[in-house]
Order: sequence, then structure tokens, then C-alpha cells
Amino acid sequence: TSGMSTVTRLDYCQFLLVSQTNYTLTYFAEHRPGFSHDAVKRYLEEEKLTARMVWENVKGQVVKTTAAYIAFDDTVLDHNTSFKIELVRRQYSGNAHSVIKGIGVVTCVYINPETDRFWIIDYRIYDPQRDGKSKLDHVREMLDNALHDKGLPFRGVLMDSWYAERKLMLHIEGLHKVYYCPLKDNRQVDASTDQSGYQRADHLTWTEAEEQHGKWVHLKDFPAGHRVKLFRLVLSTQRTDFIATNDTAQDSTEATQEVCAFRWKIEQFHRETKQTTGIEGCQCRLARIQRNHIACAILVWIRLKQVAHETASTIYRLKQGLLDDYLRSQLRSPAIQMQFA
Repeated sequence: TSGMSTVTRLDYCQFLLVSQTNYTLTYFAEHRPGFSHDAVKRYLEEEKLTARMVWENVKGQVVKTTAAYIAFDDTVLDHNTSFKIELVRRQYSGNAHSVIKGIGVVTCVYINPETDRFWIIDYRIYDPQRDGKSKLDHVREMLDNALHDKGLPFRGVLMDSWYAERKLMLHIEGLHKVYYCPLKDNRQVDASTDQSGYQRADHLTWTEAEEQHGKWVHLKDFPAGHRVKLFRLVLSTQRTDFIATNDTAQDSTEATQEVCAFRWKIEQFHRETKQTTGIEGCQCRLARIQRNHIACAILVWIRLKQVAHETASTIYRLKQGLLDDYLRSQLRSPAIQMQFA
């Protein structure tokens, strides 16, 4: 149509950055003169944004350190109302503690424990029907990529019990990195010196010294003689975590808990993207559009995080600030006047 402009990546990201609750293409087109719904859709159909491009945008901000940790986790973008979206599948959501319909995203963040800052450095869309890859495959690829392609220095890997799997753990050892990961309560472990009997992790007995300094155990199906240090973290009356690590120098339960606490940064990333970037808000069916939308939402988070750091603010305060400005102007000169009969 005449007078209609071409939509760019900057236009679309700017919309996600400033919009507050509605992130649909229709809403964008309705509020941006010169852009039609079709023009926005055409941009998202023709664009081809990748995780590599997200890295290109963030790498200049990353403060590297040999003491860094890389954390992996997955999240489900909730699309419970729609099966028509190509990437949507039934999968377990840790957030919902149940199986929901949504798009699975496996994420990788780089954590600097010295500055207490973190950056998203990689992610993968879980789409086994298209690429045949499991979530574990994605994690291994991103790990190798961080080390060999990105050349990032880091000390260790933090991940959820879902990823505490033999091949991946041995692979991390082969890279000469340490890992810290919780084991499922029913994981079969052997604390004896002669590998005489396996039992569930939550059935182990702990001496007072072991409570403070951990104990050596052999994990079932691992090579003979292979041992990891196991720590018992009592997080609340309801929750006890059993943390396995190959960090032979680690002999403090308290220090282990501090290391594991860094893993919550990745949860923070998932929560912030869902609450401030509209990452779950695109209703389009096409996988290509969803992939581009997710990439743009992550780019918006990177920008918001950068501004929040520079202004000693938070992502939430920045986003709320846009509403505050609107409220001030509306109180000064209301578009809709309040009246009484």
C-alpha cells in the first residue's frame, strides 16, 4: 500500500522494548503510523535472526574472568492456548511444575561471580522434529561453542538435575572444567569404598563432618573407580538438594551452596524476558516468525540489562518508568476527562 514503510529489526525491537502488555503484530501496526500488519509480518517472515547474532550484540558487554561459570537451563514459553504454532509441543515446565503446551528454549548464560553480573551468550530452540536434537545435545553444543568458538574463559558449569547425565558430566571433565549439579533424590549412588551397594541419594547417612565437608561417592553407570564429591544442602524444611561436583578442592558445604546460588541468575533471565520483553507474546503460527520474535525479545533484554547497569536501575524499574512518564503526562492533560453527573 502507498505510504507504507518497510519494517526493520530496530523498529520491531523498539516496539517490544516499549510495549507493556500486548506484543502482537496487530497491536504494533495499530500504534505505528506507516506500518501495516502485513509489513510487520513480512519483515518477520523474511528475517533470519540467530543465536550467533545475539552473541555479536552482547559480546562487547561481557566482562570475562577465569573465575566465571557458565549456566544452562531450559524454559517453556507458554502458548497453552495454541497448538497451531509450529514450534509448540507438550513439554514439562519447571515453572508450572506440569506439562504445558509451549516452545522450549535451552539457554546459556555467562556469570561473573566477581561482579555478580551475567549475560545471555547462547540459546537454542527445542525442535526435535526438525533437527532431531535433545536438550542435552543443545547443551553440549553450546558448551563446546563457548569454549572453542567464543573463546570464553570460565571455571565451571552449573546446570539442573535434568542435565546431570553421565555423557555430559564426563564430557565436562574431559574439557578440564568443574561442574556443580543437583542429583535427583532417587539417583543411585554408592558411598562405600569397595562399590558394594547402591542406594538412593536421599537414603544416604551423613556424619556431622560429611554434613560440613561433603562425601565421596560413585554414581551408578559411571566408569569403575570414578568418584564425585556429594554435598547435602538443606535449603528448607521441605527441600534438600544433593549436589555432585568433580571440584576435588571443594570441601565446604557452605561454599558449594554459594556456587550453586549463581545458577539462579539463569532463572532471573527467564523471568525477566517473560515479564518485560513479550517473549511469549507472539501469536503467529510460522516457526520462522517465532524464532525471529524470540531473538528480538532476547536482544531487547540485552539492551534493557545494559541500560539498567549503566543507570544503577533494574529492568523492571526501566519498564515501569515508561508507564510513569505516560501517567505524569495524562495527569497534566488527560486524554479522557473524568466527569460527574
